[in-house]
Amino acid sequence: MTKPPRKKSRMRKEDYFSTTLGSMVLGDSLEILEKRFKPSSVDLIMTSPPFGLVRKKEYGNVDADKYVAWFKPFGELFKRILKPTGSLVIDIGGAWIPGLPTRSLYHYELLIMLARECGFHLAEEFYWWNPAKLPTPAEWVTVRRIRVKDAINCVWWLSPTPWPKASNRRVLAPYSNAMKDLLRNGYRAKLRPSGHDISEKFSIDNGAAIPPNLLAIAHTESNSFYLRYCKEKGIEPHPARFPAELPEFFIRMLTDRGDVVVDPFAGSCVTGEVAERLKRKWTCVELLEDYLRGGVTRFSRDEDLSLGDPPTRRPDEHFYKAYHPATTWNGHEGDPLPADGGRRRQLKTQKPAAPKATLRKTRRVSRSLVTAEA
Repeated sequence: MTKPPRKKSRMRKEDYFSTTLGSMVLGDSLEILEKRFKPSSVDLIMTSPPFGLVRKKEYGNVDADKYVAWFKPFGELFKRILKPTGSLVIDIGGAWIPGLPTRSLYHYELLIMLARECGFHLAEEFYWWNPAKLPTPAEWVTVRRIRVKDAINCVWWLSPTPWPKASNRRVLAPYSNAMKDLLRNGYRAKLRPSGHDISEKFSIDNGAAIPPNLLAIAHTESNSFYLRYCKEKGIEPHPARFPAELPEFFIRMLTDRGDVVVDPFAGSCVTGEVAERLKRKWTCVELLEDYLRGGVTRFSRDEDLSLGDPPTRRPDEHFYKAYHPATTWNGHEGDPLPADGGRRRQLKTQKPAAPKATLRKTRRVSRSLVTAEA
């Protein structure tokens, strides 16, 4: 059981909470990281910075059109403190142009800036798909019906080198039923029409599959210990937490036990909780104390996080269905597409009025029912 931090005299004054492996730090991450970390000393920076949103949020954010300039000092600092074989992983959501059904390019501009101006290499782009995401933005998706719901975040994996240390053997996925059938029934090696030469090695059972760069993680933390604790203590929970499975994937793939993991925009310190469980050294920096107050509970539960046991999951959490885009296509196109692209709101289609004879019949039935009940 982790002891309360204020009983540890070894803590620096900025430390808000500390364990034997890491600490939560209250303050400006530019100042804290510059002061605490020497050049080439960090193995992984895993973070979800405030997105370049078009509406201000409690946890702070910068207008999308100014986001890249705001983030550049962080990018330069990250490059300086990362080891040559280290990694920077950024979870970042997109934004819509105010009042228009078009998307901002700020997160792509951020990626280009980090590569061209800060000297990072793009190791691979990932996409976090949240199957539980609500159909937003409602105006374009459910009202005017001219866009589909935005259900992914971009996750940029960058490094100071083209060769960051990594192993996909740490993050293998279960075989699908189709692959299990192929392994059971055998596969005939052949050249596919696409030009891919599928050899006999394709049918070798390696125990698990190499995952894609689409990470399907439903964000359904509606009744977690963290949220219950915040409610009981009257603490405002962080409104934009990422699920623990997201940093867990990259911490396992990109670091070894004892490596240093940093989250400069820590929020409620999900990254620190996962790093503690996986026995990595960690530092989480957050500017707002309220979010750290709630985050402390991640390290004060009855179970010992240092044991490194993976969290339990329900059987239905192992797989999510992604339907073929033509699943419901029946050959009928329906109403013509709006000629103005949906610029003008369309009134909902009114059901045709029932014929008068039908209405008279309905009234007679209603009166007879009332008489019977009386």
